Amino acid sequence: MTDHCDFFPPEPSGRVSRRDFIKGVIASGVTVSSIAYAPATWAQSMAGLPGGVERLLSLNVNGQIRRVDVLPNETLAMTLRYKLGLTGTKLGCDRAECGACTVMIDDVAHYSCSTLTHRVRGRRIVTVEGLESASGELHPVQQAFIDELGPQCGFCTPGQVMSAVALLKANPNPSLQEVREGMAGNLCRCGAYDHYLNGVMRAASGE
Repeated sequence: MTDHCDFFPPEPSGRVSRRDFIKGVIASGVTVSSIAYAPATWAQSMAGLPGGVERLLSLNVNGQIRRVDVLPNETLAMTLRYKLGLTGTKLGCDRAECGACTVMIDDVAHYSCSTLTHRVRGRRIVTVEGLESASGELHPVQQAFIDELGPQCGFCTPGQVMSAVALLKANPNPSLQEVREGMAGNLCRCGAYDHYLNGVMRAASGE
């Protein structure tokens, strides 16, 4: 069978033929497709390579050991929300600026949107869902925020709660200025900062 490209007359010496041009376009297209696909296949193949990243992790979340399949570049916020169903951890800026995703790791406040899940194996993770007592009683910080009318739209509230709890664990009797500094990493689009500050002070005083 005659190749349809044979119908094209030969090109003068030194010039690229139409056949070579078409072959070049096809080859470059295949190369680009392979590059675009590489990141997705890399995450799937790494676990099988010597020294690769193990995908199935055991995480200590809210006092329970949870088994979860985690990609090598997956953030803790994504794991908590979309794989463990703990949607109290909010995703706001997704770049460690707003504090809506704050959780506690070993009693210290961390932005979960900028923390890789693989880095927290063997550590104690607490989300806002883990603060409630077994009998359903709210944490003192949660109750104090309600009493001081802290939550407005409520989007930033879980992160505010987690930062406040971590602050009071490290400093049970802070001054108002220390509370301002400790809560500075949490943004409130409703501007209810004074309500949250008063809530932290109320929780610290045990009222």
